[in-house]
Amino acid sequence: MIALSLAEIAEIVGGQSYDIPDPAATVSGPVVIDSRAVKQGSLFVAFAGERVDGHDYAQRAVEAGAAVVLAARPVGVPAIVVDDVVAALGALARAVTGRLGTTVVALTGSAGKTSTKDLIAQLLERKGPTVYPLGNLNNEIGLPLTALRATEETRHLVLEMGARYIGDICYLTGLVPPRIGLVLNVGTAHIGEFGGREQIAQAKGEMVESLPEDGLAVLNADDPLVRAMTSRTKARVLLFGEAADADVRGENVRLTDDGRPAFRLHTPTGCSDVTMRLYGEHHVSNALAAAAVAHELGLSADEIAEALSEAGTLSRWRMEVTERPDGVTFVNDAYNANPESMRAALRALAAMGKGRRTWAVLGQMAELGDASLTEHDAVGRLAVRLNVSKLVAVGGREASWLQLGAYNEGSWGEESVHVSDAQAAVDLLRSELRPGDVVLVKASRSVGLEQVVTALLENATEGEVAGR
Repeated sequence: MIALSLAEIAEIVGGQSYDIPDPAATVSGPVVIDSRAVKQGSLFVAFAGERVDGHDYAQRAVEAGAAVVLAARPVGVPAIVVDDVVAALGALARAVTGRLGTTVVALTGSAGKTSTKDLIAQLLERKGPTVYPLGNLNNEIGLPLTALRATEETRHLVLEMGARYIGDICYLTGLVPPRIGLVLNVGTAHIGEFGGREQIAQAKGEMVESLPEDGLAVLNADDPLVRAMTSRTKARVLLFGEAADADVRGENVRLTDDGRPAFRLHTPTGCSDVTMRLYGEHHVSNALAAAAVAHELGLSADEIAEALSEAGTLSRWRMEVTERPDGVTFVNDAYNANPESMRAALRALAAMGKGRRTWAVLGQMAELGDASLTEHDAVGRLAVRLNVSKLVAVGGREASWLQLGAYNEGSWGEESVHVSDAQAAVDLLRSELRPGDVVLVKASRSVGLEQVVTALLENATEGEVAGR
């Protein structure tokens, strides 16, 4: 964060100072919410969570070098006390970013936000220092924490914005107003909270409504609900996608033999060929969205194509591909799941596994409300249609719906199995995996299926796999 005195911070957040011997002392280190991440000069933000109360770690944070604690009550060490810590953190982010000349790029969408954010960051870093979320810090706490990492040297600030309810994105754009706003798609993630795709579109469209007249709305030409947001913004509009009228367009889209997307990139200033390192055709839309932002900020078509062809995965457990010494390939996409991302991952598995035996280890997609049965059933059916060799459905009721969908789509008695938890999946796979198999692991974050990949990669040796 830029250096601010404790007195300045107290004024910005409307807080009361306690136990501060020198109000002129400065916060010069990062803003953190974990006392273990404190560095000299940090601002430690104490949240009272369901399981852990950050106020209990205030003294430890100051002993580790924190200059001050932002808290909801006095804590016996230098502190700025406020009525609402979340609101105060947001106010600090608003004030700090308002002092910088940084170009703010914000994106939202039902699927692909984190992967697209990672691509945008890797493109824009070619033009100057870029700050972006580490992971998916996209809510009222994570977004200010990301924004407060910006300094006077930061040229681009990339922010990911999530929403569970109408009004969420409006709130986040009010904290750090973007000049470039990107909407990827409108799907069914959190449809249980929203009630329908039209309501989701209403929420996502808050992004473009926030933009100034001299700003830019980057919209998906291939998604009718996103394209329709053109009428909701006073900013200039740039369309991306495979549609013929998209300003930034992908043509001749295909997958390489190992499942990597390739396409011809068209921008208003030129064309160039892209072959990505990432897996799955769904990354084409993500790449075109990132390309549209990069084009606006001055990269040529050749520069964009080169960067997209070199870009990797910056966030864990998003189509993270690892091959064991025995030739078993794991695709760890276990960070989160919704119907759109689940279908994309299955198609990527099918492309990667041509000529090999494929496993889909899948769990619950959360927050689907009344659509849950239908969506889980549909994913199970898709696994059969894509000729996935084995489906392992992990968990409770929702997992049983996955298996039922697969069973009802075809004669999949032995090809699908329902197990109770991650450990049961590990036990099954340990006994049945063979060299050359490809294993996709995916579910909502709460299921914790990343444990499956971790367990099967630990201490793996050439001779461990059964059936050799």
